[in-house]
Amino acid sequence: DIKSAFNAASENGIKATHLVVGLAPDGGRLSNKAHDDVILAIQLGLNVDAGLHDFLTEDEQIVSLAKQHHIKLRDVRKPPDRKHLHFFEGKITQVTSLKIALLGTDSAVGKRTTAWIIVDALQKVGLKAEMIGTGQTAWMQGVQYGIILDSLINDFVAGEIEHVVWSAWNDKHPDVIVIEGQGSMMNPAYPGGFEIIAAGKPDAIILQHAPARKTYDGFPDYPMHPLDKQIKAVELLSGKPVIAITINHENLSKKDIAKTCKSITDSTGLVAIDLLVENPAKIVDLLRSKIRNS
Repeated sequence: DIKSAFNAASENGIKATHLVVGLAPDGGRLSNKAHDDVILAIQLGLNVDAGLHDFLTEDEQIVSLAKQHHIKLRDVRKPPDRKHLHFFEGKITQVTSLKIALLGTDSAVGKRTTAWIIVDALQKVGLKAEMIGTGQTAWMQGVQYGIILDSLINDFVAGEIEHVVWSAWNDKHPDVIVIEGQGSMMNPAYPGGFEIIAAGKPDAIILQHAPARKTYDGFPDYPMHPLDKQIKAVELLSGKPVIAITINHENLSKKDIAKTCKSITDSTGLVAIDLLVENPAKIVDLLRSKIRNS
């Protein structure tokens, strides 16, 4: 619990300064238990960062207590003022970096983690790579270029995607830009990906997939669409190729990972790899070849 963690830190000479509410419940709601934890954190003198749709800065009890204790509250998912938002204008065509969309066949499948691994691997071999975060967790992890897609007014979603990708290119001129996907094309509650394809104009797509997952995340009555159909849907909508399948090994034994990747490669003709257990060299080489040919 929070108090035990706070005391343990103090006993080890560490001064805790913040509580991060990193929960991702359906609808981004602040539960009663989490609300109590925030109250306790403020009483302990901790600043609070929250990534929910229920904003701490609009909760009268929390705001009043925070003022008493001189505590800073940050609602990461609170959208910017509309005057600071961008409408799509077409400047994405100026971007000359190789743009890769890291999409998924479902939500909560590892898209962000895989995107970070790929960016880190590219940087380690001397390529300039930037990650575009699209959710609150990427922001909390310190992504330099990011938006929080599901908090934006729909009219500005495309423009904000375009602007953040363009800004990363304009500021850094990286060799590769990796755009973190959100949700999945066919998840009934978290449909996502099309806006990234439409506004981010990726040159290619890497698809994150959990082969052992049979139904959509949170919806046991909704069977997952087969991988080949998901690939076709992404390619049809984007007009660009899916170039690799990165897998999430949930509910796979360690010995089954290589067998599963081989099966995917045999059926799709694409590189299939689990980047949590395998060297990312195959993906790095693949992207290097795309840079040379772009």
